[in-house]
Amino acid sequence: MKKLLAIISISLLVLAGCGSSGNFEAQTNWKVQDFNDVNQHNKKVSLEDLKGTVWLATFIFTSCTSVCPPMTFNMSEIQQMLQDKGIEDYKIVAFSVDPEVDTPQKLQEYLANYDVADESKWELLTGYKQDEIASFAEKSFKTLVKDDPNSNQVIHGTSFYLVDQNGIVVKNYSGVSDVPKEEIVMDVESLIKDGK
Repeated sequence: MKKLLAIISISLLVLAGCGSSGNFEAQTNWKVQDFNDVNQHNKKVSLEDLKGTVWLATFIFTSCTSVCPPMTFNMSEIQQMLQDKGIEDYKIVAFSVDPEVDTPQKLQEYLANYDVADESKWELLTGYKQDEIASFAEKSFKTLVKDDPNSNQVIHGTSFYLVDQNGIVVKNYSGVSDVPKEEIVMDVESLIKDGK
């Protein structure tokens, strides 16, 4: 039974981590559920606060020993590319999947390990319960968040998600390997222009 669960979990992770390209509407079109969490500066951030802004979403945790460091590095490179193109009207929102451990201070310390072009664009969120983020991830982003019973790690999807000005997930991409950074930058730019 454990072996079957492991195979299912790995399959879900692979599926959740798969990126894709093409028409926005054909990709996702999921509505992000309402949230009102705290960021790395202990300030409240809600879905309403992000209304009118294009954002990139992902799931991470500070004690992650596998996928989160490369994901955060890749996101920081995407931000540098956005900055190099003069694109400014966006946010990067990372939801902690280990909220009991990830305090605002821990999230701030985590982000300080990366060379981010503009920290004010990042919202690293916490302040909810583990079962709440698992439900939120499944309903809003169709991805898995689950404690690993054999370690202090959390199993979670590895995608980056493009969210439009109305809180609709319009596209998802691989966040760990073969990350389509140029495509993400073009899609963010295109969505910002379409919304003006």
